[in-house]
Amino acid sequence: MSSKLRPGGAIGRRPLHFIWIADCSGSMDGDKIRSLNHAIREAIPHMRDTAEENPFAEVKVRAIKFSTDATWHIATPTPVESFQWVDLDVEGLTSLGKALELAAEVLDVGNMGARALPPVLVLISDGQPTDNFKGGLDTLMKQPWGKKAVRIAIAIGADADRDVLQEFIGHSEYHPLEANNPEALVRMIRFVSTSVLKSASSPPSHRVDDDSPVVGNVPIPKPPEGDIDEEDVW
Repeated sequence: MSSKLRPGGAIGRRPLHFIWIADCSGSMDGDKIRSLNHAIREAIPHMRDTAEENPFAEVKVRAIKFSTDATWHIATPTPVESFQWVDLDVEGLTSLGKALELAAEVLDVGNMGARALPPVLVLISDGQPTDNFKGGLDTLMKQPWGKKAVRIAIAIGADADRDVLQEFIGHSEYHPLEANNPEALVRMIRFVSTSVLKSASSPPSHRVDDDSPVVGNVPIPKPPEGDIDEEDVW
């Protein structure tokens, strides 16, 4: 019997929208943007495996990029089994506020549907916003699904504004994930693509009851730890 079937019919799969929000401003040039593109491409097969193991959720992925402006990098909510990453290029400033406004536009009930699981928003940045970040965050949080979202942030390098990333997360016990070199970035991208996705897509009765902080009503597992002799190269 298929894992998606049960006596009496098929399991009703609930949509889970996973949105990458990626900084591609000028400061991401070189090794940072190459590593980010590589890390997401490398994580996609693991993301597919995680989604396939859960018959309760239908994972759909898309991406926003922000530099001087913010636009949809991959606009269509694509089933994870057919999702393909398109490499980012860099330019300009850091319009994070506009990126959050763009995310807010798709998080209304009409787009999400009443049966949706809390969306997962993964913000990746190496700098400081150059536009109205607080205005963009306010717009996002005015959406019911913006408030319910599992909001995760990855800080790339020493110059990332961790106060801004913490405000985006909105949870005092859960902090930005640290990626100070390519290996750490691969590790954190895979973590959010697998462990965080697994927790967000599981029904409450299947979640582990532990001391994990709850973000968007979802318990978030502890992030992986790097080697203590890892050098900060960014």
